[in-house]
Amino acid sequence: MNRRDVLERAIRSACVVALPGAASVAWAEPGVTATQVLIGSSLALTGPLAGAGIAHTAGLNAAFKAANSSGGIGGRTLKLISLDDAYVPAKTVENTRRLIEDQQVFALVSSMGTGNTAAILPAVEKAEVPLVGPVTGAASLRKPGLKNVFHVRASYRDETDRLMQQLLSWGLKSLAFVYLDNPFGKEVLADAEVSVVAKGAELAGKFALAVDGANAEDLAKQVYALKPSAVILGTTGTANTAFLQNYRRLSPATPVAGLSVSVLASEFTKLGPALNGLALTQVLPDAISTRLAVVRNYQAAMRSAGEDAHIGGSSFEGWINGQVLIEGLRRTGGDLRREKLRTALAGMRRLDLGEFVLGYGGQAPYVASQFIDLAIMGNNGKRSG
Repeated sequence: MNRRDVLERAIRSACVVALPGAASVAWAEPGVTATQVLIGSSLALTGPLAGAGIAHTAGLNAAFKAANSSGGIGGRTLKLISLDDAYVPAKTVENTRRLIEDQQVFALVSSMGTGNTAAILPAVEKAEVPLVGPVTGAASLRKPGLKNVFHVRASYRDETDRLMQQLLSWGLKSLAFVYLDNPFGKEVLADAEVSVVAKGAELAGKFALAVDGANAEDLAKQVYALKPSAVILGTTGTANTAFLQNYRRLSPATPVAGLSVSVLASEFTKLGPALNGLALTQVLPDAISTRLAVVRNYQAAMRSAGEDAHIGGSSFEGWINGQVLIEGLRRTGGDLRREKLRTALAGMRRLDLGEFVLGYGGQAPYVASQFIDLAIMGNNGKRSG
């Protein structure tokens, strides 16, 4: 060993002695200390998607609590910082700036909404902060150039195509499409138009529902006047609830179908009998049925965290997003740098959560699941198919 090597080693050793924990943090990224890893999330805790956002956060917290009780990530505990954006994209942008710049989080998880996620992607890519599990299936957000975004759920385009195929196979050809008047709803409408034309049919009517549901009653009357053979919902949140309640009073028997996000678990009680016969695509297994090990594991984690009241589809997605992020962190081998996390997530070819397998293909756009099912809902949201 030459004199220069000896000097460099001495300097490094002196730094470790002078700074407690320096061996752990000298190279660390923002959000990583000797004892914890900070994870940030901006989602709706108030507003039209509040029920979903609160439940989703409960699922994330249950996943992190279970991981922490098992030693965390190399002895570091996971800490979630959740900020409320009320489903307003401008607030999501500000929250994301605060999480990255002020809170100095290591990674982001579960941004909620199509327009909301689209609004933060430039900042995510510029800062090179991994974002796991955006709660949106928008195909427009799944681009090869986005190296920091790791989707979990299947796309709305695939959901819409499955829904159209099913409805047309049932002989329902006069289709009214009700969509939320925002980027999410407009993109789903565009997907539906492409899908229905490809199958030799067309939409008989297109109806824009206000995000706050203010025009729900009037819109229900317009759709009823069209007398469609079926109604398709490209909607979500409390606005969807308001429309469906009004439409079901006018037309209790017309078939109604929607995407996985159209009816949130938090809205089941409000809708009650209006859910009977509603067909919904599903991008995750049934969060209530314990047939699969993944659901049993999830429910056990929720009960252990004291989150029994939030068991349902939204918290299940939060828990699953948490599992993907936790596994990615573990696969860094303790080298907690953002680049290492990106590499670990991209190389995650098979993550078996218990008869439900996720995995990425090694290159962007990163999408872990193509799972799509179709369920027929019963009273108060119980699946009957």
